[in-house]
Amino acid sequence: FEFLEVAKKSRIYPFITKIMISKSFDIYSKLDYEFSINLSVYDILNEDISSFIKFKLLEYKDLSKHVVFEILESEGIDNYDKIKDFISFAKFLGCKIAIDDFGSGYSNFSHVLRLNVDYIKIDSSMIKNIDKDENSQIITRTIVNFAKELGLKTISDYVHNEDVFNMVYDLGVDYSQGYYFGEPVSHPRIAEKPEERKIPVSII
Repeated sequence: FEFLEVAKKSRIYPFITKIMISKSFDIYSKLDYEFSINLSVYDILNEDISSFIKFKLLEYKDLSKHVVFEILESEGIDNYDKIKDFISFAKFLGCKIAIDDFGSGYSNFSHVLRLNVDYIKIDSSMIKNIDKDENSQIITRTIVNFAKELGLKTISDYVHNEDVFNMVYDLGVDYSQGYYFGEPVSHPRIAEKPEERKIPVSII
């Protein structure tokens, strides 16, 4: 995050995106993991990047069923047609789609209804103090109930201690990720699940 805005201003951001996608596909083609790639609305609307992603998906057809594209919801979505076309192509090949940062400033439930997503990732601002903040609990419970009604899975960001984990578990969140399970590592590994409650864990 410290250099991302500079990368955009200096116009090297698309090259970084392509490198990350290429490396991710290459690494995970040798592993039996589901993995996530964050995409901004800009990435999807950029014809060069979008075409590159589609090319990679066709090149690694057997990998598609392991890919989750996380769309950054906080950036807002204006051109639904292009976004929906990209999602339809990706899902046709077996990919899954997540709305990221849900619950942040620009959250819009209509995005979920219109974009045929599989996961809702609840923003860290809702999760980091959820064990103490009643308002965060109310909002998260509302998001979880909304997702369940639509048959979608929920993921909580920023699960950094046991109290937060227990709270999101009790609220019915399907998956969790955060430093409680492990810090980012240079190579993929299997996350150790908490012994007391066998809730699925997502390490991104």
